[in-house]
Amino acid sequence: MKRVYLNLKIALRSLVNFKLRTALAVLGVFLGTFSLIVVSNLSGSLAEKTEREAESFGKNLLIVRSGIVRKFGTGTRLLSEATTLTARDADALLQGSEFINAVSPSGNKSFPVRYGDIVLTSMLIVGTTPNYTDVRNFRVHRGRFITENDNRTLSKVAILGSEVAEKLFGKKNPIGEYILIRRVPCQVIGVLESKGVDLSGFNQDNQIFVPLNTFLRRFVNKDYINNISVQVINEKAIPLAKSQIEDMLRKRHKIKDDQDNDFTVIDMKDVLALKTQAMSMITVLGTVSAVIAFIIGGIGILSIMILIINERRVEIGIRRAVGSKKRDIVFQFLIESSFISFTGGTVGVALSFIVTIIILFLAKLPFSMSPSGYVFSFLASVGVGILAGIYPSKKATMIQPVDIIRS
Repeated sequence: MKRVYLNLKIALRSLVNFKLRTALAVLGVFLGTFSLIVVSNLSGSLAEKTEREAESFGKNLLIVRSGIVRKFGTGTRLLSEATTLTARDADALLQGSEFINAVSPSGNKSFPVRYGDIVLTSMLIVGTTPNYTDVRNFRVHRGRFITENDNRTLSKVAILGSEVAEKLFGKKNPIGEYILIRRVPCQVIGVLESKGVDLSGFNQDNQIFVPLNTFLRRFVNKDYINNISVQVINEKAIPLAKSQIEDMLRKRHKIKDDQDNDFTVIDMKDVLALKTQAMSMITVLGTVSAVIAFIIGGIGILSIMILIINERRVEIGIRRAVGSKKRDIVFQFLIESSFISFTGGTVGVALSFIVTIIILFLAKLPFSMSPSGYVFSFLASVGVGILAGIYPSKKATMIQPVDIIRS
């Protein structure tokens, strides 16, 4: 331990003599450790956020969308609409497929909404069925959701998303109050729990739900719908259910073999995969930048160690002359290079932890820390120092005492 302490003391004194170069070498290792840990933590947090968003859509969910929908980036876009999808199609799917557990047809359109002097000029109104909360994983916070009786009797009732309730009523309890949707007075019977933004970027708390039949007869006066939410029995059955749905709807809509579908079956796992791919690209770019920073840090350590050896040739020659072995010289310079990388790694770990917490808080992301990321990054920083110190330390052992005396 005395020898280690002495070598460390010599190392500190030597590095202090080259303050700027030492600081630059430490900076390189610090940036590598810092960026690798931050990227690892953010990737884990984004992955957790994506999983939560996928769960918020509903379990084992397929969505049949009227018209042609195409995927763009991490979301979807409606290219053309159709008027052929009906609630009867939803019943046919449920009865005709052994892979489908439940279906919930729905229609939607934006209307102005008013309560007293407060007017929301364009609010998405969704007409749906009582089982929508189970299929799409919504939960009622206050009051109740739609019932079969509400749907059958065309009841003028409304369930508010959490943000809509706050905009219209503030902290007041909205249950039992009446709002005007378009020109139709509807009684508020429930408020949903907050769901946040979904994978497509839509705010799920900023919509109002009414019974499907009420929506079709009193609001739009049409018999076709926009969507059918399909809950499949399990994840493995999703591809089979998707194929069955396409076959059944093509037959029901009398689409010929050479014609395109007038509907789109969207697998939410595909949307999730697109977003995951985008995140993976960010992770790869961050990892590449971390590796480059480590390489720069390693080169910095290598250059400063070579410089230190050239400046300390007399010291090395005297140590060899008084009996120091080659392994003592190697050990000395490996300690110095490791100390540089250890310092950069330690500072990188500490600051990355603080910065990650700040980023997660400001971006409102799930708290996620990767212990393996911390360990790997720290070991990588120390490893860079050891590898960068091998060549200079070997070069130091090649210095002969007699050459130093001559010079």
